[in-house]
Amino acid sequence: MRLYGLIGYPLGHSFSKKYFSEKFEKEGLYNCQYENFPIVSVDKLKTVLELHPELKGLNVTIPFKEQVLSLLDYTDEIVKKIGACNCIRITGEKLYGYNTDVAGFEYSLKKDLKSFHKNALILGTGGAAKAVRYVLEKLNIENKMVSRKPTGEYFSYDQITSDIISDHLLIINTTPLGMQPHLADYPSIPYGALTARHYLFDCIYNPDKTAFLQKGETQGATIRNGYEMLVFQAEESWKIWNS
Repeated sequence: MRLYGLIGYPLGHSFSKKYFSEKFEKEGLYNCQYENFPIVSVDKLKTVLELHPELKGLNVTIPFKEQVLSLLDYTDEIVKKIGACNCIRITGEKLYGYNTDVAGFEYSLKKDLKSFHKNALILGTGGAAKAVRYVLEKLNIENKMVSRKPTGEYFSYDQITSDIISDHLLIINTTPLGMQPHLADYPSIPYGALTARHYLFDCIYNPDKTAFLQKGETQGATIRNGYEMLVFQAEESWKIWNS
């Protein structure tokens, strides 16, 4: 049996297990299995590996995309650049770290990206936000992260004015705000300043339309959720595990 899985916490609404289980059944990969491994500390990864020596690959989600780096034997150039890993290939006792969020986000973002989307706000500062920033810089899109705490590098949510929204026509949510089951939550920004020229991208896929996206849609903005991003990054992970 070839075993694959997901580490993170909590994992109650994981996309990956359902996606890969259906993929294996559809493609007749009966010697493959995908399981969730909810761990409260990244150090528990060692226990998971000891208990499951048949593991060939892992996806990594919140809150371990950055914390897992210290446990890896090898990281690719993208992981080194952004400091976040969401895909691990296991060969023997060696852990090889990659980031497939980057490819998934770029693929999905471009579908509605227009030439006037030259300035972006990234809501959040975690591992997903770092992947988003990498793609925006690759596409020559100026960007600023938004954090709960202001620093010289980040805006705080309290600092986001209508003028700042008007100047940033691309807004990406990388936080878990609005994710199932907390459907009423959303990032605190002045949604009334959004226009039909704005493009709101939410890395969340469940629900299909978060409160963040609903508020953007009400203002006429283009909206897109994280489902296609997740599908693309999952398939990229599969390629890496079988390379």
